[in-house]
Amino acid sequence: MADAGLCVRSSRELWTILLGRSALREPVQIEAELDRNYERLLQGLSYYKPPSVASADALKADKKVVQTLKDFGLRISKLLGLDEQQSVQILQCYLQEDYRGTRNTLKSVLQDERQSQALLLKIVEYYYEERVCLLRCVLLLLTYFQDERHPYRAEFSNCVTKLEKDLVSNYQQQFEALFKAEAPTWETHGNLMTERQVCRWLVQCLREQALLLEVLFLYYAYFEMPPSDLLTFTRLFKEQGFGQRQTNRHLIDKSMDTLVDRIGYFSSLILVEGMDIDFLHKCALEDHPEQHQFYNTQDISKEMDQLLLTFGDISHHGPVLLGWVLIRHTLSPDEAGSVVRRIGHTTLQLQVFQYLTQMLQGLGSSSNNCTASTARMCIYGLLSFVITSFEEDTLGSQQHLINAACEVLTAPSLAELFWESKPNMGLGMILDSAMGVFPHRIGPLLQLLTALLSDKSTAKRVYMFLDKMSFYTEVYKHKPNDILSRDDETLWRRQAPKLLYPLGAGQTNLRMPQGCLGQVCMGEQGYVVRWDYSYSSWTLFTCEIEMLLHVVSTADVLVHCERVKPILDLLHKIISTDWTVSDCLLPLTSRIYMLLQRLTSVINPPVDVIASCVNCLIVLAARQPGKVWSSLHHTGFLPFASTPPTNMAQCISAEGMKAGNYGNLLVLIEQPRGEYPVTIAFLRLVTTLVKGQLGSTQSRGLIPCVLLVLKEMLPTYHKWRYNTHGVRERIGCLILELVHAILNLSPEGESQGSAPSLQSLCIYSLANTEAGQAVVNIMGVGVDTIDMVLAAQPSSGGCDGPGQVLIQTVKLAFSVTNNVIRLKPQSDTVSPLEQALTQHGGHGNNLIAVLAKYIYHKHDPALPRLAIQLLKRLASVAPMSVYACLGSDAAAIRDAFLTRVQSKTEDMRIKVTILEFLTVAVETQPGLIELFLNLEVKDSTEGSKEFSLGEWSCLAVVLELLDCDQQKYWCPPLLQRAALAFLHALWQDRRDSALSVLRTQEKFWENLTRPLFGTLPSPSETTEPCVLESCAFVMKIIGLEIYYVVSESLEASLKSALQRFSSSRRYEYWSQYVKDLVCAACDGEDEGVRWLSESQMLISAWRTLLILSASHSEVMQLKEDSVRLKLFMDVLEGTKAALLMPQSIPCLRLGSMMTTLLLILLKQWKSVLVSAPALLPPLSLMLESVLQADQQLMERTKAKLFSTLISALQIQGLNGGEISQLPQLLLCVCETVQDEALALIDSTRHMTQKAEPQEDSMETDAPRNLQKDQRDGVCVLALHLSKELCRADEDGEQWLQVMRKIPVLPSVLSALELSLRSKQNLYFTEAALHLLLTLARTPQGAAAVAGAGVIQSICLPLLSVYEGPANGTAQAFSRKPQDSPCWPGVYRLCLSLMESLLKTLRYSFINEALDFIGVHQERILQCLNAVRTVQSLACLDEADHTVGFLLQLSSFCKEWQFHLPKLLRDVQVNLCYLCQTCAYLLHSKKMLHHYLQAKNGEPLPTGPLPLTRPQQVPQAASKETSVGGDREEAEAKALQAVQCSLLKILSKTLATLQHFTPDCCQILLDQSMDLAEYRTLFVLSFNTPAFDSDVAPSFGTLLATINVALSMLGEIEKKKEPVVSSEETQALKSLLMFSMENCFYVLISQAIRCLKDPAVLPRDKQRLKQELSSELSTLLSTLFRFFRRGSPSSPATQTKPPTPGSKVTQEVQESFIQLVQAFVRHVQR
Repeated sequence: MADAGLCVRSSRELWTILLGRSALREPVQIEAELDRNYERLLQGLSYYKPPSVASADALKADKKVVQTLKDFGLRISKLLGLDEQQSVQILQCYLQEDYRGTRNTLKSVLQDERQSQALLLKIVEYYYEERVCLLRCVLLLLTYFQDERHPYRAEFSNCVTKLEKDLVSNYQQQFEALFKAEAPTWETHGNLMTERQVCRWLVQCLREQALLLEVLFLYYAYFEMPPSDLLTFTRLFKEQGFGQRQTNRHLIDKSMDTLVDRIGYFSSLILVEGMDIDFLHKCALEDHPEQHQFYNTQDISKEMDQLLLTFGDISHHGPVLLGWVLIRHTLSPDEAGSVVRRIGHTTLQLQVFQYLTQMLQGLGSSSNNCTASTARMCIYGLLSFVITSFEEDTLGSQQHLINAACEVLTAPSLAELFWESKPNMGLGMILDSAMGVFPHRIGPLLQLLTALLSDKSTAKRVYMFLDKMSFYTEVYKHKPNDILSRDDETLWRRQAPKLLYPLGAGQTNLRMPQGCLGQVCMGEQGYVVRWDYSYSSWTLFTCEIEMLLHVVSTADVLVHCERVKPILDLLHKIISTDWTVSDCLLPLTSRIYMLLQRLTSVINPPVDVIASCVNCLIVLAARQPGKVWSSLHHTGFLPFASTPPTNMAQCISAEGMKAGNYGNLLVLIEQPRGEYPVTIAFLRLVTTLVKGQLGSTQSRGLIPCVLLVLKEMLPTYHKWRYNTHGVRERIGCLILELVHAILNLSPEGESQGSAPSLQSLCIYSLANTEAGQAVVNIMGVGVDTIDMVLAAQPSSGGCDGPGQVLIQTVKLAFSVTNNVIRLKPQSDTVSPLEQALTQHGGHGNNLIAVLAKYIYHKHDPALPRLAIQLLKRLASVAPMSVYACLGSDAAAIRDAFLTRVQSKTEDMRIKVTILEFLTVAVETQPGLIELFLNLEVKDSTEGSKEFSLGEWSCLAVVLELLDCDQQKYWCPPLLQRAALAFLHALWQDRRDSALSVLRTQEKFWENLTRPLFGTLPSPSETTEPCVLESCAFVMKIIGLEIYYVVSESLEASLKSALQRFSSSRRYEYWSQYVKDLVCAACDGEDEGVRWLSESQMLISAWRTLLILSASHSEVMQLKEDSVRLKLFMDVLEGTKAALLMPQSIPCLRLGSMMTTLLLILLKQWKSVLVSAPALLPPLSLMLESVLQADQQLMERTKAKLFSTLISALQIQGLNGGEISQLPQLLLCVCETVQDEALALIDSTRHMTQKAEPQEDSMETDAPRNLQKDQRDGVCVLALHLSKELCRADEDGEQWLQVMRKIPVLPSVLSALELSLRSKQNLYFTEAALHLLLTLARTPQGAAAVAGAGVIQSICLPLLSVYEGPANGTAQAFSRKPQDSPCWPGVYRLCLSLMESLLKTLRYSFINEALDFIGVHQERILQCLNAVRTVQSLACLDEADHTVGFLLQLSSFCKEWQFHLPKLLRDVQVNLCYLCQTCAYLLHSKKMLHHYLQAKNGEPLPTGPLPLTRPQQVPQAASKETSVGGDREEAEAKALQAVQCSLLKILSKTLATLQHFTPDCCQILLDQSMDLAEYRTLFVLSFNTPAFDSDVAPSFGTLLATINVALSMLGEIEKKKEPVVSSEETQALKSLLMFSMENCFYVLISQAIRCLKDPAVLPRDKQRLKQELSSELSTLLSTLFRFFRRGSPSSPATQTKPPTPGSKVTQEVQESFIQLVQAFVRHVQR
C-alpha cells in the first residue's frame, strides 16, 4: 500500500520465513534469504543507525518517495532517534504489514495532528518489534544450526559459520551501548516522548539486553570462550551488577523485575559456560588438567580471583563462584586453597542450589525451548562435578540439592545420560544418598526418580531399581526390646520377624525376617538404622497407600499424605511414560479409587494428593476408559444424577443432579483459596473419558460432569479468585478442549433412546444458555488484547506463555462455535448464540468485525485462519450481511485480506482459507463480494456498462496466482485449487460484471486452461488430490462458459484453447486418465477411497464436459468419429470397472455417475456406435453385478443401465456374436421384472388400503405419492428392455426357455390386473402391454401370453380405466395429445393386444376375443359413434385401434353371430355410420376445419402424421410456427394429420364391412346362395352423405367415398411441393387405392344383394341399376386416367407399394377394373 516499493524485507517477515511458516519453504529460498540479510544479522541492533545529515539529504533527494511520507519519516526519525532513510523504510514496512486503514484514510491521518500522533506511537511499537525479531532470527539460527532433524540445518550452519568471527564483539558492544544508554526525554526526542513512552523505551531496552545475552549464551554453548573473554565478561557484568545497576535503574518498577532477573540469569550462565566445566570434569577424570584452557593462565586466574573475592552481594553470583571454585580446586588445589575456601563459603551463603532451581524455573520449561534446555545442560555439568568433587554434607541442605537436580533433569536426554553414567559419580551420588534415608524419608528418592523418567528405557530402569531394594532405613528414638546389638551400638540384629506396617491380617505387608542385620548411626532424631533387607518398593508403596486409607479420618492424615503424594506422582509419571508396566502396578492403581473416595469426603481434604490421584486416572483413562469410568462412577467423586435425565429440558435444568465430591471441593476449598489443581485435573479427566469413545450408556453418565462445566464453570470461571497468574487462561482453555472433544465425537451410538447425548447437550447449551455467551466473550477478546499479552511476555519464544494459552483458547472458541453452528439442528427460531454472533452493534462493536480483524494477527497463522473459517460458516448460514457488520472498516479489512493473499511470504493455508471464504461469499454475501471484486465502471459510448479492475480487486490477486509466468512455488497446488474454486463460484453465480472483466484479460483463458495441458502422475502413484480438483474446476468453468455464451460470442482465446485441446489429443489423454482413475479407485480401494471426493469431482466435471461436447461439438472441437468412439469405450470400461465391485459402496456410486454419462453419449453418438465393438456383453456383466448390490442404493443405476441396454439394442441389435449373451441377459432382466412386479403389487395394495377411493377421470395419471411407478423407474425400463430383447430374439426360442424357468408372465399379469383395477401405475401398465404386444407377434409368444391368462387379467379390470363416477359422455374421450401417457392409451394398447393375439392365434383365441368385445361393447360402440363429435387425434387413434380389432374379429362372423348377434348387428350399423362420417369429413375440408376448432375448443393440434416418422414433423412444425409464425401452414399440417387418421379408419372400416357382405364371386356365380345370412348394410339411396345421425348410410355414401378418394388422389398428384416425402406420398396413395377397392367391393356386393333380394321392389332395383351404371361408368373413366399415369395398387394385394408402371401393378389394376366393368355389364343387362 505504500507509494514506494519496499527496499528491504522487514525483520518480522524474515523471522516468519526462517520459522518455515511462510510460502518460502524450499532450502534454496531459505539460503537466498540468509545471504540477502547476512549483513543485517551480523550487525544486529547496530543495523539501525542514528540520524545523520547525509541520510536526511539523501532522503530529500529521493524522488521515488512522496513528500508526505518524507515529512512523516522525519518525525519518526526524531521520535526514535533513527536514521531518516531507515525511518521511511520502517514506515513503508508498517504500512505494508500492520497499517489498519486504506490509502485514502492514510492521507487524512497524516494531515490530522491527533491521528498522526497515534500513528507515530503505533510505528514506535512496530519498530521495537522489528528490533526484537532481528535478534530472534539470530537466536533461531543458533538454536538449530547443529540439529540434524531440522530441515534447514545446512543453510543455518553455513550462515552461523560466516557470522562466527564478529558476532560476539558486535553483540557485546551493542549490549554495553544499551546498558549505558540514557533514557530519552521530550527535549531530545520531541513532545511525544512522555513518561509512558520513556517507560516503554526502558522495557524495550531491558528486553533487548536479555535477548543479546541469550544470543551470546547460545553462541558460547557451541563455541569455546577464551580465558581473556571470560575475564572481560566478568568485569563487564560486575560493573553492571548482573543487570541490577542499570543506568536508568531509577525508572525501573516491579513489572520490569522479570526482565532484570533474566539479564542476571544469562550473565551468570555466560560466565559458567565460559568456564567449560564439562571439559574440566573430563580432564579431571582422565587426570590431564593441563588440557583445560585455564591451566596456564595464572595472570588471568589471579585477576579472576581478585574480582570474584569481591562477589557475594547478589544471588546471581552463586553459580559463577561455584564454577570458579571447581576450576581453582581442580587445576591448582595447593596455591588456591584459601581462595577456594573463601569463595566456597560465599557461594553457600548465597544459597546457590536454591538459586539454580529458581533460575531454571524462571527460564521456562525445556520441552520446546532451546535456551532453557541448554541452560540445564550447562548446570547439569556444574552440579555433577560439584557433587563429585565435594562431600555432600558440605554442600548444604540435601533437599535443595535434589530440587536443583530434578529441575536440571527435565531437559531432554539428560535422564538417559544419567543412567548411562557411573552410579558413584555426579548426580548418581545424590541418588545414592537419597537411597540411604529411604523409606524413612520417602520424598527425596521418589522426587529424583520421577525426574529421571523420560522414555520407555528409563521407565524400565526406574521400575527395576525400585523393585529390587536392598536396604531399609528406620529411625528409632529409643532402642526396641527385640534387638541384639554390639556394645558400641553400631550393628543391630533383629531377634524376631516383624511386620513393617500395622495392617490387618490378609492385607499386603512387608515382613522383615528374624536375624536381619542393621547398621546404626546416631542422628538428631535418635538411632538411624539401615537394615540389610531386600524388598520391592512397589509393595511398600501399596502398604503406604493402605496406611493412608486407614488413618484418613485421623490427625495423622497429613503426615501420611506427604508420604503418599511422591508415590502418586511417580506412579503418574511411570505409567504415562511406559504403559507396559501398568499391569505390574495394578495393586497401586486399583487403590486410587478408594483413596479418592476417602480423601474427598474428609473435612479438610488434601487438594494436592487428590489432584495427583486424578492425574493417575487420566493416564489410565486414556487406555482403559470404560474400566476407569465404571470404577470411578462408584466413588462419588464425579457429579452424578440421582435419576437419569430423559429429555433436554430436564438436563438443562439440572434436575436431580448432584455436584459430587468434586463439586463440593471446588466451591468449599479451591475457589476460596484461589488454587485449582483438582479442577485442572478434573477437566483433563473428563476430556480423556470423552475422547475414549465410551458406549452410549456410559457417555450419558458423563452428562452431569459436562453440565457442571457448562452451567457452573464456563460462564463464571473468569470471575473466580486466582493466586497464580495464567491459571484462569489455562482453565478456560481446558474447558473449551473438553467441549471441542465432545463436538468432535463420531455420531455412532448417539441417537439411541430418548435421552439427549453429550453432543446434543453441548450444542443446546452453547446455543441457548450463558455458556454460549461465555464462548462469544472469549472470541471477542480481539487481536489488540492478544498482541498486548504477547508483547508483555519476557521470554523470546516457547509455547507455554500466557499469550500462547490465550491464543489457543481463542482458537478453540472459534472451532467450538463453528461446530455448534454446523451440528445444530435446523430451527425456525434464532438461538441466542446466533443472535450474539450476528447482531449489529455500534462502530466495530459486533463480533463479525472482531472476527475479521484477527486478520491483523501475525504471531500464530492458525488464529486468523480459524477466524476466517468461522466467518465463512457464518456467511453461509446466518441471515446477515457481513459487509454491513464491518461498517467503515470494510475497505481496510479487505485490503488486509488481499495483502495477505498477495504476499509472497505469507503462510499458504491462510491464503487458501481467505479464498475459500470469498468463494462462499460469492453466493451468500453479495455486498461483501462486490467490495472484494472492486470493479470500476468505465465510460462507454454505447450506453452499456463496461467494467475494469479496481486497485484493490481480488480478481487481480487471483489472476496473479494463476499467471503461468509466476514461479511454481508462489502458487502451490492447494492455492491454485482455491483460486480456481473462487473463479468457478463466480461462473456458477453468473457474476456478469466480473466475468466480463475476466474474459477480456490478456492470457486469461491460456492461464486458466493450463492445468488441462499438464501431465499428471498415474492415479496409482502418489499425487496431490487437490490437483484433480483444480482440473475439475477448469473443466466446469469451460462448461459453464460454453453453456452461457452463444458460440459466436465466445472469446477467440477460448476457442483457440479448445482447438489446441483437441489438436493436442487432450480428449484422449483425459479420457484415458479418468478411466485409469476409476479403475485405480476400484482396484486399490484404500488408496482410491482416500481421494474419493476429489476423484468424483474430476469424473463429474469430465462428464459435464463430454455431455457438452456431444451437444456442442462444433465449439468443443470434438468432431472426429474415431475420437468419439475412443472416448465412449473408455467411459464404458470405467463404468464396468466401477460396477463390477458390488460390495464397495463408493465404487458403485462412482459407477452410477459414469452410467449417466454412458447413457447420454449412447443416445448422442448413435451414428458412431453402430460400428463400435459389441456393447451388450460388457453391459450385461454390469447389470448382473448391479443386481447383486444393495437394491435401494442402486435403484437409479439399474434404471440407467436398463436404458443403456435398450439404446444399445436399438443401435446395434443382436449381432451374431452376441447371441451367447442373450440367455443370461434375459434371465437377469426377467428376474428383475418379476421382483419389481411383485414389489409393485405389495406397494399398490398398501396404497389402495391407505388411501380413500379416488375419483379418477380418463385423463388422470398415476398418483404422485407412488414412487415405484415412474416413467424412468426400474420396473418400467426393465419391461421395455424385455420388449427390445423379445423383438431382437426373432424366433422367440430364448424367451420361451426363460419363461419356463421363471414365472415372469403370471407376475406381470397379476400386477397389470391390480393396476388396472385400482387405476394406478400407468407407466408400468403401458410398458407391460407393450411387452405383451411384442410377445404376441410370434405364435409361441402369443400362445404363452394367452396361456398365462391375459384375458382374465385385462378384460374385466380394463373397465376401471374408463368407467368412473365422474365420467359422463362428454368426458368419455380424451383430447390429450395421443403420445402422452394416459389411461385411454392403455385401453388402445389392450385393443391392439387383442387384435394381435387374434391375428396370430386365430381360432384358438376367438372365444377370448368375443369375451373381450362383449365386456367392452359399450365403449366400442361409443367410440365408433364418437368420431362425429370428437376429432382429436387421441380419439381418432382409439377409433383406429377399435376398427382394427373389429377387422380381425370380422373374419369370424359365424362365431360372432352365434355368440353375440345383437352386438354384431350394432357394430355393423355403427361401422356404416362411421364410414359415412369419415366420407363426409374427408369430402368437406372446411367443415372439418370448423368442427375441429369448434368441437375441441382449442387450437388445432400440431400432432404428427400417423404415417410419418414421429420425430420429424412435429419438430419441423414447431420450428416453423415459432420461427416463421406461419400459423396457417401449421393448421394445414394439423388438418392433414386428422385427414390421414380418418382415411385409416375409413380403409379399415370398409375392409371390415367387406367381411359382413357376401363374397362378390360367390354372389355373382352362386344362384342358390342364402341371402338371409347377410343383412343389408346400406339403404337404397344415392344422396350425398350428411353429417347427421338421422340420415342412414346409403349407396350414395359408398359412391361419395370413392369420389373423395379419387379427388384426394388428384390433389396429391397436383401438389408439387414436398409437404411429405415421396415414400409417405406413395403410402398415402396406396391407402386411398385400398379404400377405393374395398368400397367398390362392398358396393358391388351390396348392390347384387339388393338385386337378388326378393323383398326389394322391382322399381327400386331398376333405379339401382340406372344410378350405378351411370355413376360407375363415370368413375371408371376417371380411374382409367389414373391408371394410365401409374397409380399405385391397393395394399390389400401388395405387402409393399410397388413401383409405378410395373408389370404387377398393371395386372392388378386390370383385374380390378375388369371386376368393376363386369359388374357394370351385369347391371346394364
